[in-house]
Amino acid sequence: MPYEQLEISTPSPVLSWANHPLGSEEIKMAKNVASLPFVFKHVALMPDVHLGKGALVGSVIATKEAIIPAAVGVDIGCGMAAIKTPFKSEQLESKLKKIRLDIESAIPTGFNENKEVEKSVTNWQRWRDFKDLHPGVQNLQEKAMRQMGSLGGGNHFIEVCLDTENRVWLMLHSGSRNIGNMLAQCHISTAKELAKMAGNKLADPDLAYFIAGTPEFQAYWHDLQWAQAYARFNRDVMMARFKQIIEKHLAGGKATKPLLQVNCHHNYAEKEVHFGEEVYVTRKGAVRAQTEDYGIIPGSMGAKSFIVKGKGCASSFCSCSHGAGRLLSRNKAKNVYTLDDLIEQTKGVECRKDTGVLDEIPGAYKPIDQVMANQSDLVEVVATLKQVICVKG
Repeated sequence: MPYEQLEISTPSPVLSWANHPLGSEEIKMAKNVASLPFVFKHVALMPDVHLGKGALVGSVIATKEAIIPAAVGVDIGCGMAAIKTPFKSEQLESKLKKIRLDIESAIPTGFNENKEVEKSVTNWQRWRDFKDLHPGVQNLQEKAMRQMGSLGGGNHFIEVCLDTENRVWLMLHSGSRNIGNMLAQCHISTAKELAKMAGNKLADPDLAYFIAGTPEFQAYWHDLQWAQAYARFNRDVMMARFKQIIEKHLAGGKATKPLLQVNCHHNYAEKEVHFGEEVYVTRKGAVRAQTEDYGIIPGSMGAKSFIVKGKGCASSFCSCSHGAGRLLSRNKAKNVYTLDDLIEQTKGVECRKDTGVLDEIPGAYKPIDQVMANQSDLVEVVATLKQVICVKG
């Protein structure tokens, strides 16, 4: 489905690939962003778009000479990693529970962190830049080191999946952990203070921004790039451990070569060229989908997920959705569904089936097939995956 232009009067248009009519709160949020003076061309809304903080989750915002830290959000660099392995589904038989328990003991979830810092983490080159990060995080280096290679909570997950040819895939979803969150909060707070001092009348205080060329912009951009690198490497560290567990169970511990590797952000900002101009592109719950870019679009833990290749659609600023998108808030999901519903909706998946993950029930998410149908002009599907093991954060 190609996009539609929302019938709202704003200085910049809003192009929407959404798979549902936007509610009044969603339209208000889109209008607020599209009314900012530095928005470039238009705002693009992805098929999985839903309410966020300041800006909609599932929005792509290109800007000239300014950036909105709350639009990037507090989980800087959150994204996905996946590898296609040489293993086949029959090799997993009778091993699913053992594999899940091994993953849970090797990779800390929720607020937990690693008891020891492994060598690959200690050797990460970007620690030398830690002293240049915001003063508000200078006491967090040790914690950041222990959290490198940990999953976090909420909708972060680790999955073993099978594609339509019964090939085994490893997939995970995580970001920049506590350090990314704290950096974001420090800078969002500065942006809000600046807006107050300047008397900026913003439609939403979460749209406070930094102007390019100012020391505050430079400081945020520096810390943003660092946190994005941390998030990507965090996924690499977990994936290496995850791969070793699978090799232990399926290859007698022998190292294997991935057939395909993907690692992509979906909460981040980068400098890119669009419509012939260099702009700052903020993807808040969206994946870059330039021609030949590989991306990952996961469904809920009871649905399919997709490995995709970008089509380089200019109107979407070469972007696509980052998942199915929530249909119900976490609290609403807990009120609407029961533990029996969770057990029923995750049949055939080796995963936790307790009230602690009830807010992640598949029914709380939009139907992924519909989301994919709405972005056939943005991506092509390379592989369709179905999970057999899911470890939730």
